[in-house]
Amino acid sequence: MKQSSDRPLGVTRRRVLEVGTIASALSFVRDPRLAQADTLSDAEASPNLVTVGLQINGRAHTLTLDPRTTLLDALREHLGLTGTKKGCDQGQCGACTVIVNGQRINSCLTLAVMHAGDEITTIEGLANDDGLHPMQAAFVRRDALQCGYCTPGQICSAVAVLAEHKAGWPSYATADIASEPMLTEAEIRERMSGNICRCSAYPNIVAAIRDVVEGDRT
Repeated sequence: MKQSSDRPLGVTRRRVLEVGTIASALSFVRDPRLAQADTLSDAEASPNLVTVGLQINGRAHTLTLDPRTTLLDALREHLGLTGTKKGCDQGQCGACTVIVNGQRINSCLTLAVMHAGDEITTIEGLANDDGLHPMQAAFVRRDALQCGYCTPGQICSAVAVLAEHKAGWPSYATADIASEPMLTEAEIRERMSGNICRCSAYPNIVAAIRDVVEGDRT
């Protein structure tokens, strides 16, 4: 029996291309209703946005954000503080480490709206008019970096490690939690284990931290 050569519903290759071209052209035609939306404020156009006040590096910032915005994205995308890096975005690499109320956190794992009124310090806030923070200077002096991508998180974490040690917090490597832990190389490595350096600059990172510790003692 002879098969029909007619195409179903009259659909041809040419017709598909024509329809696709028309659809693409229509996608560039603006809906008149969108023009009105352009004149609305962010809060009016997107009623789900929230306003949050953040204290970052000693300065107050007021942001209007989607409540799902992470602290990391607020810093980078809304405030231009790109020193804090986005690595794994899953809290595993430590590249996004910042200091909040004196304690280090992974900024990719927390929402910006959760930190209204908190004192947030990023890598940009460690140095001052007198020069680099001692930890920053030690990292430079010891060449404790290669590509440098993880370095801001490493430095913020190292600064917090010294504060934790000063407060007497033990770590998994502390032999006697009843006594004041000493910042030995093993202690430093354990406390910094949440910050990954894919270039493997760990020996120099440890040396930089020890320099600051010994400088504090003198």
